[in-house]
Amino acid sequence: MEKKKLVISYKNLTPELIRLLKLKYPYGYHNHVIKVTKPNNDFFHAITLDTDDASYLVKVNVKIDTKPKDEDEEKGFFSDSDDIGTEEDTFPEEEEEEEPADEYDD
Repeated sequence: MEKKKLVISYKNLTPELIRLLKLKYPYGYHNHVIKVTKPNNDFFHAITLDTDDASYLVKVNVKIDTKPKDEDEEKGFFSDSDDIGTEEDTFPEEEEEEEPADEYDD
């Protein structure tokens, strides 16, 4: 008997399928997401899950970072508004060194 091939949304998973998903991806599935392109060129993101009688593509929501990488690099580590080493910098007065605690015998 051939396995059924099913597509299901994550929010529609049964408690049993969620349990199986947690067993398959104990550390999360973020590194296992695949992009599935439909015949009309629409796409969705999914993870795979197999049971004895079915193979599932589980649709998951994916947040895609759309900010260009160059934008981060242009700013550098510090922004123009960061004041480093200004005249207003103050340091706490040097604290006196504490005397070592007396050792005690048991």
